[in-house]
Amino acid sequence: MDAAGHRPRTVVSGGPLELAVMWLGFPLVGAGVGWLLAASTGWLARLPWVPFADLVEWLDRLPEPQATGGTIAVGVLAGLVVAGLGTAERLIVTVDAAQVRLRRADQDRAIARVDTRVAFLADKHLVLLDGDGTELVRESTDLPAAALAEAFRAHGWGWADDDPHRSAYRLWVPDLPGLPAGADALLRARARAIERDRRDDARELRRELALIGVVLRDEGKRQYWRVTARAVTPGPEQPTSAERESDGR
Repeated sequence: MDAAGHRPRTVVSGGPLELAVMWLGFPLVGAGVGWLLAASTGWLARLPWVPFADLVEWLDRLPEPQATGGTIAVGVLAGLVVAGLGTAERLIVTVDAAQVRLRRADQDRAIARVDTRVAFLADKHLVLLDGDGTELVRESTDLPAAALAEAFRAHGWGWADDDPHRSAYRLWVPDLPGLPAGADALLRARARAIERDRRDDARELRRELALIGVVLRDEGKRQYWRVTARAVTPGPEQPTSAERESDGR
């Protein structure tokens, strides 16, 4: 076993400070917003264009201090909800010589070092690639690149400062040649999902594309693609109905 194999595992997370900011900061901000709303309902109720005018007028008619206390309590509750969602979305990365473990509230995945060629952080996503250039994992995260790089390198993993295949990506446009069979239809469907902000569908379609050897990178609502070494080779193009008629087929 190499020296990296004797190191204790390394955990990379936002740490206690991040939790303190979420569970104390967000409720305090919510309380401030609630107080500000209670203090300004009289002024807001006189504006003809204010949204939720009926709610604002109702709040303005409530007696004090119940109105202020109620809006502050709602603000604190909203802050706690945001803190809970933020905690659930936190990515905790645990690295040792054999594997990396990626944990969120709703998932817990382990990726073996022997299956991984390189890891890197790109576009606020932690990405692990295998030897064919296929993505083993892509996880959104705000964890600092320096901490992740140190953790992976300390345990002997390959780490890159950026996507080593970044120059291979091409902007997708409909009917672009060079894609594996079936990829264009999946990319069309994914473009519609992105346009409609259907994130679950977009993630599922990304997985379907990976199965035929297409790796994606998003920039806003634009899709960039590259193919891996295991990509399914496009079959021969089929003639259109017009071409078949002109050939007498």
